[in-house]
Amino acid sequence: MEIQMNDITLHYEETGNGIPIVMIHGFPLNRKIWQPQLQNLTDSARMLAVDLRGFGESPSTSGPSTMDLYAKDIAEMLDRLDIIAPVLVGLSMGGYVALSFYRRYARWLSGLILVSTRASADSKETKESRDRMVNIVKEPEGIKSITNIMLPKMLSPKSYIEKPELVSLVKEIMETSSVDGISGALMGMKDRSDSTEILTGFNIPTLIIHGSDDQLVPLAEAESMAKAIPNSKFQVIPNAGHLPNMEQPDQFNNIMSTFLKDL
Repeated sequence: MEIQMNDITLHYEETGNGIPIVMIHGFPLNRKIWQPQLQNLTDSARMLAVDLRGFGESPSTSGPSTMDLYAKDIAEMLDRLDIIAPVLVGLSMGGYVALSFYRRYARWLSGLILVSTRASADSKETKESRDRMVNIVKEPEGIKSITNIMLPKMLSPKSYIEKPELVSLVKEIMETSSVDGISGALMGMKDRSDSTEILTGFNIPTLIIHGSDDQLVPLAEAESMAKAIPNSKFQVIPNAGHLPNMEQPDQFNNIMSTFLKDL
C-alpha cells in the first residue's frame, strides 16, 4: 500500500483488526522486519508497518532526515488514514522517531512500545562514527560496506549460529536501502535531541523491550528508561540481540499481545 504525502509517497503494509498499531523500523532496515508481527498478531490489533523515507519502497530525499521529520511523516500518515489514538512501536532508530513523535504529538497516542532503543543523544564518538559512515555509503559499493559494518552487530551470537536464514534475510533487507536514505538517517540520528528529560513526564502506557544480547544499544540504556518512565513495563528477551521481534518472535508477540490487552 502507499499513501501520498505533501512531499513524498510512503509505502506501508497493513493487517489485522483492533487497536491501531504503527510500527517503525530501525536503521538501515525497512518494514519487512515486522513480518513476524504482521502475520501473527492479526487478532490483537490493526497493524501498520511503514517504510520511512529512503528505506524499503519509500523514495529518498536529499539532506538530513531528522527524527522530527520522520515523526511529522508518521503524523501526516495517521491524519490521512483517519487513525485515532494509535500505539507506536519503534525499534532502534524507530524508537528515536517514536520519542520525537511523543514530544510533538503526545496527546494523539494511547501507548508506546520502545524496542532496542535509548533516550540519550549520541556521544561524541558515536557522532564521529556516523560521519565516517556517511562518507563510506557514498563510495562505490557503499551500501554493501554499511551492511558489512552493521550486520555482525544486529543479532545475538546464538542467532548467527542457529538461524542462518534470518541472517541472510536481515542482510537482504539492509542492502535494499538507498544511499540518500542511509546518509540522511545517519545525519538525522547524529543531531537528534536528547529525550532523557521528557521520560519522567510520560503519561501514557509504555512498554520497553530489549534483547539480552544487544550489541548496539546496551541493556543499561533500556533499564534507565524503564526506571525513569512512570509505571512503565520492562521486558528482557533472552537469546536476542538488536532485533528481538525477529530473533524470538513468539516471546516478543506474547509480550506485545499482553500489553495491548491491558490497554
